[in-house]
Amino acid sequence: MLFSDFAEALAKLSETTKRLEMIDILAELFRKTDKNLIDKVVYMIQGKIHPDYIGLEIGVAEKLAARAISNVSGASVEKIEELSSKLGDLGSAAEQILMKKAQLTLFSEPLTVEKVYSALDRAARASGSGAQETKLRILAGLLNQSSPLEAKFIVRLVVGTLRLGVADYTILDGLAEAFVGGKENRDVIERAYNLSSDLGLVAKVLVDKGFDELKKFGPQVGRPIRPMLAERLTTAKEVFDKIENEVSVEYKLDGERVQIHKNGNNIMLFSRRLENITHHYPDVVRISKESLIAENCIVEGEIVAYNPESGELLPFQELMHRRRKYEVEKVMEEIPAMVYLFDMLMVDGSDLTHQPYYYRRSMLTKYVKENLYAKIVPNIITRNPEEIEVFMNQAISEGCEGVVVKDVNSVYRAGAREFSWIKLKREYRSELADTLDLVIVGAFFGKGRRTGKYGAFLLAAYDKEKDMFESISKVGTGFKDEDFEMFHKLLEPYKIAHKHSRVDSKIEPDVWFVPSVVIEVIASEITLSPIHTAGYGIIKKDAGLALRFPKFTGRVRDDKGPEDATTVDEVIELYKRKLTKIAAEEVDVDRVS
Repeated sequence: MLFSDFAEALAKLSETTKRLEMIDILAELFRKTDKNLIDKVVYMIQGKIHPDYIGLEIGVAEKLAARAISNVSGASVEKIEELSSKLGDLGSAAEQILMKKAQLTLFSEPLTVEKVYSALDRAARASGSGAQETKLRILAGLLNQSSPLEAKFIVRLVVGTLRLGVADYTILDGLAEAFVGGKENRDVIERAYNLSSDLGLVAKVLVDKGFDELKKFGPQVGRPIRPMLAERLTTAKEVFDKIENEVSVEYKLDGERVQIHKNGNNIMLFSRRLENITHHYPDVVRISKESLIAENCIVEGEIVAYNPESGELLPFQELMHRRRKYEVEKVMEEIPAMVYLFDMLMVDGSDLTHQPYYYRRSMLTKYVKENLYAKIVPNIITRNPEEIEVFMNQAISEGCEGVVVKDVNSVYRAGAREFSWIKLKREYRSELADTLDLVIVGAFFGKGRRTGKYGAFLLAAYDKEKDMFESISKVGTGFKDEDFEMFHKLLEPYKIAHKHSRVDSKIEPDVWFVPSVVIEVIASEITLSPIHTAGYGIIKKDAGLALRFPKFTGRVRDDKGPEDATTVDEVIELYKRKLTKIAAEEVDVDRVS
């Protein structure tokens, strides 16, 4: 197939915004494409040469592409960049500059789709110290043989600015129109795509083996499934306007959504965007090998950062430090990760996506061996809005964003966003910029380096009216190793065998103390909590106030007695004063949805 024919089709696509016209252009192009090329043509229409999960990109920056245009045309890089800025596109600049060269060229062997694709594939695979020069040489070679129109789209392809406005589902419609009689038969093609995340593969199977072969598509280890997504509501009562059945209410963790593929000892991790992130999380690979007892399976979960000494979950921003390309092992030690699993999509070759959620969850409990680092997401089954609210407040007080509510009878609709899964977050947030002075009333023994020492403390605010110390937070972050040595000695005189009569707490620490030592902490916000007693029932029935992501500032308030600590009334006032409505347009990136 001549690349000029392909470039002309791309030009037509870029000149229209009408979806039906795009579908017709695509269908015409697909019909005249050789079956051995159909996958490559589809990839290039998407602006790539391989599906995303392969992780192989052409990787040519605009500066390098401008050098290639300069080498071929003789125009200076500065002139090319100036023209690109004027036209708004380096591809258009290449087209205009090479028009003059084309007028002087007497003969050039025509480019084919095969040749362009092969050259771009070689460029993508170039690595090492000479990679950029190799890419430059390959691109210049293509441009030297291309017409101005071909050059325009070659440059756009390599720098990632194809800008056709063609969505994946428009390509699916084009395939349906070309080969199976139109959009009414698109569902099978769409499901195959959603289960494989590979449009080129779907096109190749359709053209080479036929429509019936697509119906056999199922989950396969190594090919990520496009994730099922959730709609959003703000109140628990609204949930049952959308869902008639019982629901599973689950923690919505503040981490990175992951799809784990296991085949024997081989583990692959894919992000919500279908990116292969295995190399970012060697600890999650190890955890998966130990906790997934099926020979081969596909499960979904959430990777979260945590404090190994206290067991506390850490904010999403901490986890993102793991996205470094270098020193992964070092960062892994500084910010260890654990995984909470919430769905099983395939096990030992059996497709579970057609099964109801309650069955998939039962398979998860059957094939996951929980430990300190791999857990199944906590959940409750209910049809009671009040139970959902209480459970959500508990989740938030433990560092989560909210809850995800799932119809227990819902199948897994890969790539779909619908009301069988519902994100439920708070409508309001009470952000906290002030520090609080709180009283240590209990301690928890630590893990890891803190084994045999205190790893976290139970803190309380003072209620003047009741003359009671009411629990508000557990804190284990912000402490240095020497701090715990110091606190062990400092608190020893106040150690008692039971809860102090002036302490109100539903939480049972490993050690109780007489309320005496005051420390300064900071937190991201104040939240409602069914498990902490500070201000219980004042803001909301069956809920007290708690701190989200608390952290010790390093300051012990020797100057304050326990009754001088931050009061419950002050915390309530801070909560009300800092309360702000959460923006409706707030979106998640690479998280549970």
